[in-house]
Formats: sequence, structure tokens, C-alpha cells
Amino acid sequence: MPRATWTWTFDLPPHELWPVLADTNRFNEAMGLPPYVLEETPQPNGTVLRRGRGKAAGFTLEWEEKPYEWIEGRYFRQSREFTKGPFRRFGPIFDLEPDGKGGSKVSYALEYEPLTLTGRLFGARLAKQAGGVVEKRILEAVAFAKGERTTWFDLAPPDLPEGARERAAALAAEVDRSPYGNRLGRPLADLVLGGMATDLDHLKPKNLALDLKVPQRAAIEACLAGTRAGLLTMKWDLLCTNCRGAKLTASALSELPRGAHCPSCNIDYDRDFEKNVELSFAPAPSVRPLGVGGFCLSGPMATPHVAVQLLLAPGEKRSIALDLPAGAYRLRTLHPGAFVDVEHDPRHGGGAFPGVRVTDKGVEALPPGQAGTIAFLNDAGFELAALIEDRTWTREALTAPEVISLQAFRDLFAEATLRPGDEAGVSQVALLFSDLQGSTALYERMGDAAAFNTVREHFALLASIVRDNDGAVVKTIGDAVMASFGDPAHAVKAALAMQTRIVDHDLVLKLGVHAGPSVVVTLNDRLDYFGSTVNMAARLQGQSVGGDIVLSRAVADDPAVQPLLTAVAACEESVPLKGFADPINFVRLQPGTSKISM
Repeated sequence: MPRATWTWTFDLPPHELWPVLADTNRFNEAMGLPPYVLEETPQPNGTVLRRGRGKAAGFTLEWEEKPYEWIEGRYFRQSREFTKGPFRRFGPIFDLEPDGKGGSKVSYALEYEPLTLTGRLFGARLAKQAGGVVEKRILEAVAFAKGERTTWFDLAPPDLPEGARERAAALAAEVDRSPYGNRLGRPLADLVLGGMATDLDHLKPKNLALDLKVPQRAAIEACLAGTRAGLLTMKWDLLCTNCRGAKLTASALSELPRGAHCPSCNIDYDRDFEKNVELSFAPAPSVRPLGVGGFCLSGPMATPHVAVQLLLAPGEKRSIALDLPAGAYRLRTLHPGAFVDVEHDPRHGGGAFPGVRVTDKGVEALPPGQAGTIAFLNDAGFELAALIEDRTWTREALTAPEVISLQAFRDLFAEATLRPGDEAGVSQVALLFSDLQGSTALYERMGDAAAFNTVREHFALLASIVRDNDGAVVKTIGDAVMASFGDPAHAVKAALAMQTRIVDHDLVLKLGVHAGPSVVVTLNDRLDYFGSTVNMAARLQGQSVGGDIVLSRAVADDPAVQPLLTAVAACEESVPLKGFADPINFVRLQPGTSKISM
């Protein structure tokens, strides 16, 4: 098969180049290729036939999209089988290897097989032209990776609706007027107006924070403020538990179903609030409409948790040389069936990585072979892609529990609730309950108006502390506050700050903190928490005598909480609590008191 090849040497190691050069979706957009969608048809054997249509270089194309092959940090390749267009086969082969001097040798090739007379006459020229564009973009991308340029590529400005720039400027000013805008209105507007569609179709605030060099909460709050202003739209993505693609997207929490079907993996999957419900954002269509589909729907960076993906012919045996780091992995295929979870720890007697045997029922683990070598065998009777993936879910995702424990979300989208009768479980939420000691006497001493203002100021103080520690006020009950946090350490930091700052207001605060599983429900038209964790947190607050902080044992023993307690006087206690069969052990903190041993 004819091939055109280009090679370069760069002074960056392979692991730094891979995330840049293997981002095929971004490269295809930069090359001017149009977005496309795939028609995915399940086959009797469980596989999925993926067919695409589009235009490129003036040609109308129709093709079958074969799965990419790759080993993370080493190579990727893909072939499309065309039924319409100048080529029968056309696809890239990308190889990356150390050069022995701390840098990398990069090879990029285009393989093509003519289908028509045009392909036979002009195939070499077309491949050379395409490769020349790729070379230009590779050099730009490497310069970006080295910090020599501020953007990935030199691209023409996108086509925008009439008045889009003026509209975006007005909306950016509105974002900046919001208490949650964090002066990021203009950077957000600039990104919407000039950013790549690859970044904007599912804009992830945690990645945005890295790009803008701001704290994560500042970027998340700005995106929420941008949505409230009308610069952005919300996308609640229900990710496939297999490929982790956003196979169903809703504009509101109340529209999220309990499960969905992934046509790419040909499986049904359930909703898990903590793992596969992610909030992302996109430009408002009135400012920057985006095309439907992606520029590359199956490249390595589309599923960056997959370390190895091999396309195996029936009966094919293949071994690869690869040392995987310690971690939790899964062996599976791109069709429904059994999978195998692997806990790999070569540092502590874990040995070599097991091999992968594919059958029509799924995957089986083969006995480990030689260290640094992984064997693959396809006994399914048909072509299949075998995968080794990292089971750890990405930390780049902004999950639903994180969102609903942010004050900005609670304030800006108070109406965002689950639909009636719906509920969602979370494995851990840290809950803080507060109450004012002697509030009745306060009203008698100060008078109703003055006391009311004092209590209101105390609410504002506690709310600001909760926000500063990445939490949210769930509700107020009389003179009490219930707040939620994604991290127990954030709840304890907030509690310590509350007791430190409330002294200046001549008030005495009672605090209790507990963390555990809970159920998210809609109560009184607001998102709320329900279950024994809520009851325990409230009961612990009832054990507070004022000026102290009562922590459940679960919170006090949390590894991230332990360093916060080293300078705080604390003692252990045990009491029977209403609604709990056994006496409850807890830790009482006495901020401002000399340290004593627990």
C-alpha cells in the first residue's frame, strides 16, 4: 500500500509529546476538516458498524470507521474503508520513541489505497498535501507544548453571528458584576469567541482553571455566572460507564434519566451521580454556534483512560512490549461482554501483567508472561478491539455531587432540582450543622430588630466561610445552618474559621460535623440531603456546648483532617444518641484552648 512519511526529532520526551500529538480531534479541526457524526448500527455478534459521511478537499466521502489502535505514549494508527471518494483506504500511522538524548523521534505516515481514477492519478499528491498540513500543525503543537507559543495553532477566526462580539462583551461585563464572576468575564468571552470548537463543545471548568492559571473554584463559579448571564449553556452529561463518552446530555438536572444506552459500546448503563454525571458548558448559540459532531470521534485522547487498544483479526495473536505502572486496570473489548479487573502492583510482588484472551463472550485473563510483555489472543471468531484501561475516573470531571455542594450553584440556580420522585445516592458528603447558643436571650437582650440584624449578619458570615471552603449552605432552620462539603477537611476548616471569627460578633456558636453516604432529594423546591448521615450530623451539633466543634469519629479519622487537629485541643467522648442503637464516639475540639491529648 502506498505510503508518505515524515520524521522529526524534538527535545521533549515522549510522555510530554503524547497528549499533544495524539489529540486527533484537535488536529483534524486545525486542518480544516468538517465535524461529522457516525451512524452506529449494532451487529448480530455484538459489535457495532460505524459509518460516516462528510466532505474533505472537495470530495464527498462515505466510509466505515475502524477503531483506532494505540499504545499510550508509543504509537497510534487508524484506517477508514471508503465506499465513496478517491481512496479505498486512507489513514495515519504515528510512532513516537525516545531518541536516547532525552528527546523524541516522531514519525508520521499516511497510507492510502486508490479507489477511483482520481485516487490513482493524484493519490501521492493529495497525501503529500495532507501531510504538509499535518507537519505545519505538528510543529505548532510542539512549540505550544514547549511554552514557545500561547495557542496550539495559528487558525483563522471562526465565523460568528452578526453582533456576536458586542453581545459577548455585554455578557462578559454582566459576568464580572456577579459576585461569582471572579473577574473572568473577559477571558471567558475571548475563549467563546476565538477558542477551538474541540475545547468549547464540552468546556470543562477544571481544565479552564489550568489554562487561566486560577483556582478551580474561581473557574467553576465563573462558568456558572456565565451561564446565568447567557454567555454559556449548561450540559449535564450522562457518561457511558464503558467508553466514558457523553452519550446523553440534558440542559437541566430534572431532565437526566436514571440510565441511557451507548450506541458506540452497544450497552445500557445506569446513572451514578458520583462517577458518570458530569457538568460541562458550551457557548450560547447566539454568541458562538457549534457544528454537530466531532472532528475525530475515536482517537486516543477521546478516551485517555485507555492505555492500550489493539484491533485483532480472528485468531490473531500479538504480543506487545509494555511496562504498565502500578494501578487499577480493566481488560475489555469494544463489544458487550465479560471484563476482567486487574490490581497491578509490580513493586510489591504483583509480577508481570496478565495477558488478554478475547472470546465472543468477552475477555478472559491469560497467565502473566515475561515481565514487560503483554500477550493478546482473539478467539472470538470475528475482528475485535481489545483494551487495557485505567479504572480510575478522571479528576478533570466536575461531578454532580461537587456542583451541588458549591454555594455559587445553590445561589445562581436555586431552581435546579431533581424531578419529583427522583433521588440520587452519594457515597460521601460532609455535613456541618450550626446553631446559636442562647438566641432567645439574645432577642430579649437586644430587642427584636437589633437581634434579627445580628442573626442575619451571622448567617452572612457563615455563608462566606462556607463558600471560601468550597461548600454550600443547604438551608437555614431558625438560627441554624446546614452546609454541605465534598471534602471532610473543607468542612473542618470551615468550622474552625467559624469559631475563630464568630467571637468578634459577641456570639456563641454550636457546631457539629459528620461525613458519610447520603441521598440527594428535592425538598421544598431545593436540593437537600436525606438519611442517617444527616441525622448524625444534627445530633452531633446537639452535643456542642458552644464555642466548640463536635466531630464524628469518621471525620476526625479522615487522613486530610488529621493535620488540621494537631494544634487544636481535643478530647474523645461517647454518648448515646437518639435514633442510634449504640453509644456514639466523637471528638470535641476546643479552638483557642491549649492542646491536650485525645
